[in-house]
Amino acid sequence: MAQDTMVPKLDFEYWLDKAIEWGQATTLESQKDVCLHLPQLQEFLHQLYETIKHLGSTVAIQQFPLIGQLLGRLCWNPFVIGYDESQKTLMWCLCCLYSSEPQNAVELKANSWIRSLLCHLLCSSVWESNEAETSAFISALGYTSADYYCHLVKNMVASLVTELRENQFNGLNIQESTSASHVNAVSIFCVPLITLPDLTPLLETLLLYHGGSSKEILSSEFLEAVNEAFLKKKISLPESAVFSLWLRHLPSLEKATLHLLDQLFSIQWNGLNSLEEVARVIKDSLL
Repeated sequence: MAQDTMVPKLDFEYWLDKAIEWGQATTLESQKDVCLHLPQLQEFLHQLYETIKHLGSTVAIQQFPLIGQLLGRLCWNPFVIGYDESQKTLMWCLCCLYSSEPQNAVELKANSWIRSLLCHLLCSSVWESNEAETSAFISALGYTSADYYCHLVKNMVASLVTELRENQFNGLNIQESTSASHVNAVSIFCVPLITLPDLTPLLETLLLYHGGSSKEILSSEFLEAVNEAFLKKKISLPESAVFSLWLRHLPSLEKATLHLLDQLFSIQWNGLNSLEEVARVIKDSLL
């Protein structure tokens, strides 16, 4: 069974050579060649993802020592990431390489590199740049830069939400269920994007997701960042998601309680209006 999911080494080397040859697709010939190979590249990336998602970051890098070079080059090719399916699969591959518990300086540096690539893939400024090739590709699809970015993020979020919800109900099937480390990596990749409105459904799904692990599978960075954004009213979440956040991360509940006390102490007491203000503040806090 394991052999069926293996990505042949020859294919890996072939696509690495292609990525080096293409560069950032600045010539007409390289642009045409990228477009010609996009379907096969997407199939390869999907196979690669299916292989490494069960391996863990350390084993995946041992098996494919040049995987970072391949993914890095593809992430900076505007004609590769202009195809939303390839961009989505590249994100999933990067999440698989993220070390949920980095053990050394190399893994910490790799995590930082992965976060920067994920931010690059989702950053709207990429599509608003003056790169003629990128603009031409998006225009050919019939989108403005803003519309393309919006559709891309919504599609990716919808895909992640669907996979997490399916695995939530499929927890008894160990082979199919999403690994705790994988969910942890997804939560970390969300940290710099938490206040993005289109990400809200994914935040809610992650907060309500438990899987089969007895330990907390979401990163503390993610839980703290969500709580901070909620307390500052930068995001809006359903009550069920907020309650789940506080139940699974007591420091967030403590911070929310202190935040409420600060608000109550700051209220100027002047009779009935003050009591109404206290009641409103307490109700809004959900505590």
